[in-house]
Amino acid sequence: MSYESLPQFLAKIDLFEGLPKETLSELIERGTTLKVPAGSHVVEQGAHDAGLQVVLAGSAVVSVNGVEREPLEVGDYFGEVSLIDGLPRSATVVAGPEGLSTFALSALAFEPVVRANPDVAQSLLKALTARIRSLESGS
Repeated sequence: MSYESLPQFLAKIDLFEGLPKETLSELIERGTTLKVPAGSHVVEQGAHDAGLQVVLAGSAVVSVNGVEREPLEVGDYFGEVSLIDGLPRSATVVAGPEGLSTFALSALAFEPVVRANPDVAQSLLKALTARIRSLESGS
């Protein structure tokens, strides 16, 4: 992400793609950037915190019930399911060997934007259904 601005970077991610610039700007104003040292836990499976994070730099290891999944890399995101349903985290995410930088949105920051902008909810639904289809097809 070092060569582009946060709005340009986020606009390329399926979750935010096609959102009006004003809406994306509002989301960015409500969010924050986080830096997590290598090996540190970012989120714990079963935790009741909710929030979306987009990987800006670095990588992360993901595990569900102790089983490692595909690692997260720049442009990937996590936390969208808990953000929507408010249920506990479904995975543990640990910062990779070079650490992790993310753009983070809490449920409290995200909800008013979704209520005021149905296009945000539609983008989120499209991204989630694409993930479900990908899982179902095994790719």
